[in-house]
Amino acid sequence: MAFGTQDDTDEVMNEINMTPLVDVMLVLLIIFIITVPVMKHAVTIDLPRASNQPQDAKPETIRLSVDATGQYYWNEAPVDDAGLALQLQAASTRVPQPELHIRGDKAVRYERVAGAMALAQKTGIKKIGFITEPTP
Repeated sequence: MAFGTQDDTDEVMNEINMTPLVDVMLVLLIIFIITVPVMKHAVTIDLPRASNQPQDAKPETIRLSVDATGQYYWNEAPVDDAGLALQLQAASTRVPQPELHIRGDKAVRYERVAGAMALAQKTGIKKIGFITEPTP
């Protein structure tokens, strides 16, 4: 029992359906029509050249030590209070600015270490660090 008319022979379709192919080609054509003028109107710029060589200018490290009597040592050389101010002033103007590492004896009055820190800050030293010994 058959509902409707149907050929008894199942024939294979010999023709390619061109509609999807035409649709894809039209979409690609529209994309290229829109993007090609955008690519042609690029602004020509002469960019500067730069090297990617790392700079080896490492800042100097200044060791300021304060012994148990309150005497200052600038890189292991004794210096008085006036000389310390001159040394810090000279160090603050160098480029790159050196780092100041303060080593204070544990028996020295805190006032001497704090005075050196205040003087360094006043002269314009930006990087100040403390050197300590680890506990055993």
